Amino acid sequence: MPDGDWDVWLILAGRGTGKTRAGAEAVLEHLETQGANARVGVGAPTAADVRDVCAEGVSGLITVARDQFVSYNRSLGEAHHHRGGYVKFLGAEEPARWNGPQWSLLWADELALWNQDSWEQAQFGLRLGDHPRCIATTTPKSRAFVRTLSEQPTTHVTRATTMQNPHLSELVRARLYDRYGGTRLGRQELEAEWLDDVPGALWQRSQIDATRVKVAPDLARVVVAIDPAVTSGEDSDETGIVVCARGVDGRGYVLADRSCRLTPDGWARRASTAYAQFSGDRVIAEVNNGGDLVERVIRTVDRQLPYKAVRASRGKLTRAEPIAALYEQGKMSHVGAFPELEDQLCQYTPDGYEGSPDRLDALVWGFTELMLGGAEVAFI
Repeated sequence: MPDGDWDVWLILAGRGTGKTRAGAEAVLEHLETQGANARVGVGAPTAADVRDVCAEGVSGLITVARDQFVSYNRSLGEAHHHRGGYVKFLGAEEPARWNGPQWSLLWADELALWNQDSWEQAQFGLRLGDHPRCIATTTPKSRAFVRTLSEQPTTHVTRATTMQNPHLSELVRARLYDRYGGTRLGRQELEAEWLDDVPGALWQRSQIDATRVKVAPDLARVVVAIDPAVTSGEDSDETGIVVCARGVDGRGYVLADRSCRLTPDGWARRASTAYAQFSGDRVIAEVNNGGDLVERVIRTVDRQLPYKAVRASRGKLTRAEPIAALYEQGKMSHVGAFPELEDQLCQYTPDGYEGSPDRLDALVWGFTELMLGGAEVAFI
């Protein structure tokens, strides 16, 4: 760990640089020096990630120092060090899991992929000892809260590129740079560069920031738009749930992003709750994949919800462009910040998006209804 008076050691590094091993070694050093006073929280984007990477991965704590731990319970995600310290492994997909535990040290792996609420909850628990600290290891990605963290005076930033790791196979290094060197993905994943705006993306962060507001004005209409996932497993796509509104001023407003990875009953209840909270006028759901099943799920939760099914007859890009144009014209505002949604918007290009942009899809459906009269037409 670096010298100096820091609160967060932020390791911004490319793939294969050894950042996970650095985090593990720092945790081991803390456990050894603090003894029974050490209480360490180790987190990753999901519970599977923290188990498979931070605990049992090639560079994980248990793998590199199994003989230092008197016990490791993989089902509970707990380990006890021979010097008396305790380690808890938690995923960042459920913020409530971080509400309560206290830490003398926190290791947040791949922080740029965390649910931001989990990161905030974890900070409240970082309060044991004379100087509780955090280690964050991540590849830079377009997440505003990570960028802000890197700029804090109490954050010590360490940077590294894939090329700089002498222990990485020359064959692997050559293969990665031959394939991705000089590309935007390579600059991010190998050279660990911040790439805030994606060239050619339909949305730009500067546009969203310029019209962001803290409070919505009087509203003429509110809809809860849903882009349902086909399945609900751990690796399934998310169900996009975005609360959209048109103000009496004629502008569009994003009120909430309630997207989730839940069972049909779970996301339907989440949408119903949002409808009630924001005094919605209608629930809108895309039914290309789920058909009549989507309405049956919603009706099971609340038979009285005003509901409209929408079906895509044009490609995703064609549907998204008119709404992106409204942003470009300054006619749309986000009421507060919605990092995961905004990441999807600002990373979506005419060439597509890596993964399924479910939050984006829900937003597009909502504002197509509110701002374009529900018609899938090109914006004039």
